[in-house]
Amino acid sequence: MSISPHSATPSTCTFTTYDGTELAYHVQGEGEPLVCLPGGAMRASAYLGDLGGLSAGRRLILLDLRGTGDSAIPADRSTYRVDHQVADVEALRMHLGLETMDVLAHSAAGNLAQLYAAAHPRRLRRLVLLTPTCWAVDLTETPEVRLAEVRRRAGGEPYDTAIAAYERALAALAAGTTPDDADWTAAMPLAYGRWDEAARAHAALSPVQKNAEAAAAFAGAGAFDPPATRAALRGVEAEVLVFAGELDSNPGPALAARLAALFPRGMTTVQPAGGHFPWLDDAPWFTTRIERFLATGA
Repeated sequence: MSISPHSATPSTCTFTTYDGTELAYHVQGEGEPLVCLPGGAMRASAYLGDLGGLSAGRRLILLDLRGTGDSAIPADRSTYRVDHQVADVEALRMHLGLETMDVLAHSAAGNLAQLYAAAHPRRLRRLVLLTPTCWAVDLTETPEVRLAEVRRRAGGEPYDTAIAAYERALAALAAGTTPDDADWTAAMPLAYGRWDEAARAHAALSPVQKNAEAAAAFAGAGAFDPPATRAALRGVEAEVLVFAGELDSNPGPALAARLAALFPRGMTTVQPAGGHFPWLDDAPWFTTRIERFLATGA
């Protein structure tokens, strides 16, 4: 399938990937295509919306990863592991008839994009890693750094309660136990630049949009080979923008810069007062920066 660059009507399309699973993607906007990979991990692409109005200048191709949104559940549930999903992204590229493509990957899908870049470096034109996690290359923030980032917001509600919940969740992880779901929920204001009605509504949809089984398998044992991935990324010729929010703790701006340094043509940008979902915090700033990078590579 070769896609037209001009279509204002949102639509849902499907294709069959390498193992026979039918995957769905949602098309909205006008302009050159931008393949968008959702995070979560394994949250349906609906939460991306139109990325703050980015669809005004780009044709967004919003993929529902296997087992999420309108995509089918695979016969082999082990293929929820992220390294198996690299072939889904390549199957989508071929289905769209694109020789090379621009890709935007949010949060946990940053790992999928990093693995895709390592496996198919010549198929990328420009890559946006939007507030990405970096397990694929073994880059993580220490709990101390993450707490220092969020404690900058202390001094009022809902942030004081959220910081206390985040401290408990990180302590549980450090002890090798599972954090209480209530603590993660209470910590959600920290993921947004401002905790307004739109942010609260956005956060409330996460549990119903996410495939919990798939999320648990996404970064399972054997998913990553960081030394091999790091070595492969040195051969990526595409321009790469690692986009961080000033108020985000995962990744913080410093970690984003370390990820960008793994790419020969990597660069970073930090959205002022931005959180983990920066298109909700300041849509004009967000879209202007992304559009400039996609148009010029700078």
